[in-house]
Amino acid sequence: MNMDYSESMQTHPGSTNLKENSEIGSVVDKNDCDELEALVMSRAQTSTSLSSACSYRSTDVDISEERMRRKLRFFFMNPIEKWQAKHRVPYKFVVQVIKIILVTVQLCLFAHNRYKHVNYTWDNRIAFSHLFLNGWDTTREVNSYPPSVGPLAVYKISKFYETLDFAVIGYANLGNAIGPYSYTEEDNSMPAPLLCLYQYKEGTIFGFNESYMFNSEIDERCLNLTVEPNVTAKNYSAKDFLKEHGILINFSSLVKAEMTFSLKTVNFKAAGPITPPDCYKFNIKISFDNEDHDGQMLLSLDADAVRLYCKGDVEYVVDNRLDSILLSILNSLVIVICSISLILCCRAIYRAQQLKLVTINFFQKAYKKDLSAEGQLEFLNMWYIMIIINDVLIILGSGIKEQIERKQFAGDQWNICSVFLGTGNLLVWFGVLRYLGFFKTYNVVILTLKKAAPKVARFLLCALLIYAGFTFCGWLILGPYHMKFRSLASTSECLFALINGDDMYATFSIMSFKSPMLWWYSRIYLYCFISLYIYVVISLFISVIMDAYDTIKLYYKCGFPKSDLQAFVAACTDEASSGIYRNESSSSLGDMVDKLCCCKNPVTVVTRSRFH
Repeated sequence: MNMDYSESMQTHPGSTNLKENSEIGSVVDKNDCDELEALVMSRAQTSTSLSSACSYRSTDVDISEERMRRKLRFFFMNPIEKWQAKHRVPYKFVVQVIKIILVTVQLCLFAHNRYKHVNYTWDNRIAFSHLFLNGWDTTREVNSYPPSVGPLAVYKISKFYETLDFAVIGYANLGNAIGPYSYTEEDNSMPAPLLCLYQYKEGTIFGFNESYMFNSEIDERCLNLTVEPNVTAKNYSAKDFLKEHGILINFSSLVKAEMTFSLKTVNFKAAGPITPPDCYKFNIKISFDNEDHDGQMLLSLDADAVRLYCKGDVEYVVDNRLDSILLSILNSLVIVICSISLILCCRAIYRAQQLKLVTINFFQKAYKKDLSAEGQLEFLNMWYIMIIINDVLIILGSGIKEQIERKQFAGDQWNICSVFLGTGNLLVWFGVLRYLGFFKTYNVVILTLKKAAPKVARFLLCALLIYAGFTFCGWLILGPYHMKFRSLASTSECLFALINGDDMYATFSIMSFKSPMLWWYSRIYLYCFISLYIYVVISLFISVIMDAYDTIKLYYKCGFPKSDLQAFVAACTDEASSGIYRNESSSSLGDMVDKLCCCKNPVTVVTRSRFH
């Protein structure tokens, strides 16, 4: 700061007695911010000389200024320096370390259980496809790129009825399955599967004279396909059953058909010395999709798994509740530690805003100027904001996880819980960078990202506009002839992969030669996009970040630019271990709670003197 403080202050000639001087240091330390404000208000009352531990100035106004510097310097210290300054336990740091350990252990256990759950449901879906889908084979079980087989579909009316017969007969002969599947009734009797037909109210096509009769309203009609157990293909026909019930399917108006039924099973694989088996109910739906009316009726099977409360061996379950108890204890500990972290960070942000108001008031009274916007932003700690966000996410995820493990949900919430816990854990580990930033070697990365962020944002905005133009153009022109450009999302994914040099030759070679003009256009389009982004945009992007890195290295050699607040605080050269900070009283935990919850008088005078 270039401003001379002695020129900006107002002095009052005259002398006062020692009693008045001692009242300068008699502010109770229940609220540090209120104490600083009281010192600022009393700076012009006396002019008797007092000596300060930070300097040997001659007025009590200088004492107030130096104490303000010490308060601000202590506020911006890292946990290690605060421990050296006042032997204050870095409880926020300790809480964060404990939280990282607990949250990571919780995530690992949940990820293991979720993988078993998802893998188990997927394997059962494959088994159901073999049992109930006519035409399913093992080549469709692996997602290959490019796809090795076409979509599973039916193209003939007779094939449609054969697929229905195959599903109904497979359901009626469930005992032939290797899997331990049962019907949903308590006595294991077979409930009838449900068939629902969705048809246009009127949909008749006369192709020979290019005419039609059409009503877009969709009618839904459902009926139970009653069948005897262990029925065979020789004595069952879905076509005859529908005809007996007066249902004649008009395939020109049929939009879709769905056949649904449910099965129950028990998973022994998850069982262990402390883990009981899991019980599931699978809601199976076989869909016939004819919405496009293009002669291809797509066939698919979906199995929605729902965990149930097992009614197995009571003695076994009671003796093996240790797993559930330990998981509940872990979830409770995570919720408690995240709640403590949330409260501490909210309190820290609140106290920082209080100190900001006092500092603004000090600058206005002492220097007749406002604290700069950059200086005011120093009091907003974005690390605390990120910690608050991850605390909220982890608390919500832990609550959902506890309910999943207690089987209190009618349906599974694995995906929602994994999003909360995964994102929260991601931000928790990001928070470790805050503590690494206290060391010069590791702080370079953080400072480089912070310095480059505004320029990178402006650069990405320009690059995004060009990218959007290429995306819409490729989707429109190449979409009908190239499998990678069939939707806007797949087009964007394809272009992003090309930027990173992935699958370039396949992108060129897959293009259909049905239209020679568009084939040549695709070459020009892809060459222009790849050349522009790989050789120009990415190179400029790297140069922007390198420029910020070089600037940070220069700052380390020549010094970092300081805001008015940083220049003011830098004038105090007291080391954290000098002991001067311990001579000033510090608020207790009870006083901190009072500051957060209660409104106190801004100035309270006591008789104890602060200065020697």
